[in-house]
Amino acid sequence: MNDSFTLHRGHQPLLFSVPHTGTAIPADIAATLLPRALETEDADWHVDRLYAFAREIGASLIVPRYARYVVDLNRPPENTPMYPGKNNTELCPTRFFSGEPLYREGQAPDDAEVKRRVKRYWRPYHEALAAELERLKAEHGRAFLFDGHSIQAELPWLFEGRLPDLNLGTAEGTSCAPALRERFAQVLAAHPGHTHVVDGRFKGGYITRRYGRPQEGFHAVQMEMCWHCYLREPHDYDEARAAQVLPVLRALADAMLAWQPS
Repeated sequence: MNDSFTLHRGHQPLLFSVPHTGTAIPADIAATLLPRALETEDADWHVDRLYAFAREIGASLIVPRYARYVVDLNRPPENTPMYPGKNNTELCPTRFFSGEPLYREGQAPDDAEVKRRVKRYWRPYHEALAAELERLKAEHGRAFLFDGHSIQAELPWLFEGRLPDLNLGTAEGTSCAPALRERFAQVLAAHPGHTHVVDGRFKGGYITRRYGRPQEGFHAVQMEMCWHCYLREPHDYDEARAAQVLPVLRALADAMLAWQPS
């Protein structure tokens, strides 16, 4: 097992990925960052704890060790922007979500350093993720991927206004079967305690778009959740708030596991 992630293998055809929950930064990279960056403020705080129920329902769970500031596991290796025409963070981010620089003057990674980080940190995660999906597909005839994220509700550098509580992305319906996307929308509508949108500002990043191939039996969805749904900001886990949103997440997982192609 690579030391940059952990993988729990379940017996159900469902894999949870939480690619931005890591907070570790290797010493050589930390030395090039501004002190503020060492706090990893843009992490998806405690999302691995939120989705720990994966083990209870027999699902797989892959969790990275390192922070997105090292390399963003949800960006393509070619570093093409996920949302053209809008502010985007890169494969190896150089700015905080607020827009300010991450690195000390002249210390941002060059092309050779980006390639090194892709080889060392990015590829092992994706190789393990892809292999686990293939294992699940071979055993069950289908495989589901739930990519879990979280974010502040308001980040003017990245998007206008305030996000709904729950932002479900299916790459405009291309990363999963249309009937499954519709089922997700029904589940969210049945839980009016949280506002939601399907394929709004966040439609799914690289992981959802790359591994969601419904025509081949691989169905993927991304959930971008606002911090206030389960945290006391800045980033303390709130058991009471989490207890309110966990039934929604489990209902979405149940919908995946219960779904059968027609």
